[in-house]
Amino acid sequence: MSLILSGDIGGTKTLLQIGERGSSVAIITKKFSSAESASLEEMIETLLKEAGIREVKSAAFALAGPVAGRKVQLTNLSWEVDGDAIESRFGIERVELLNDFAAAGYGLEALQPHDLHSLQAGEAQHDGVRLLVGAGTGLGVAWLTQHAGRYQVHASEGGHIDFSPSDEMQCMLLRYLLQQHEHVSYERIVSGMGLLAIFDFMRQNGVAEPSSRMLAAMAENDPAAVISQFAYHEHEPIARLVMELFFDCYGAFTGNLALASLPRGGVYIAGGIAAKLHEQLAQSRFMAAFHAKGRFASLMQSLPVHVVLNEHLGLMGASLIASRL
Repeated sequence: MSLILSGDIGGTKTLLQIGERGSSVAIITKKFSSAESASLEEMIETLLKEAGIREVKSAAFALAGPVAGRKVQLTNLSWEVDGDAIESRFGIERVELLNDFAAAGYGLEALQPHDLHSLQAGEAQHDGVRLLVGAGTGLGVAWLTQHAGRYQVHASEGGHIDFSPSDEMQCMLLRYLLQQHEHVSYERIVSGMGLLAIFDFMRQNGVAEPSSRMLAAMAENDPAAVISQFAYHEHEPIARLVMELFFDCYGAFTGNLALASLPRGGVYIAGGIAAKLHEQLAQSRFMAAFHAKGRFASLMQSLPVHVVLNEHLGLMGASLIASRL
């Protein structure tokens, strides 16, 4: 039995998985708190001991940070990942390191129909360009093109494209953010931190005022999660306005990228925010903003658009890469 090891390593949590080459069924999957571990090697050793496994043939790790070479410093962790050191310590024949959003791109190939929620069927081309966009802690962007019968992922820093407002409220938001940042990218708005930025903007500009209950909840919990919770379950006006503006900007941004790439193979909306709020996204003005491209509105309506519901997309992509090594 040829075993593979895959992992999705982020600043908050790490998922490690052992499986058999050629099988989509995992032997063991374990979640770690990244900050509570001294290194990736420590996590791998724990996993192998728990599974009673002494040897894996190949491994691939999706890393939340820029990947160039065999040593990678993660963006939000104090330790680095050394591919050569992992090979040597655990006797793995080959270890591949890749950016987390590039891994998510490869993970699209492993998705099943139940992993997707379609916002627009469009006119799909089986070998067309694919666009992957994902808002979570940050804002990731990747394109995929066909080569030799397989999709190849082209990573990017598209989330840092200049924010372009489309109405007066968004112009006010841009002016507000320019007081704090030299450069205002879409990631400043379309992300978890973006939700909080929109909230602060609305408070300071008198658009709406949060209740004391909401402020108390934000002080004790993840503020971005509280905003979405109060928007859809607590009927909090300011929270609902935040989410409306957020999805307006998210849809416009995704539409801009679609115009640039013409992804007739599909637009895929990934990331934790879309997966958790796919029903609310579908009922929002996301698609209206996506379509609002003037003379090209009919073109936008022809592109397939799907929300990725599976939040393990990066791990799935890493497993696929590990199986090919």
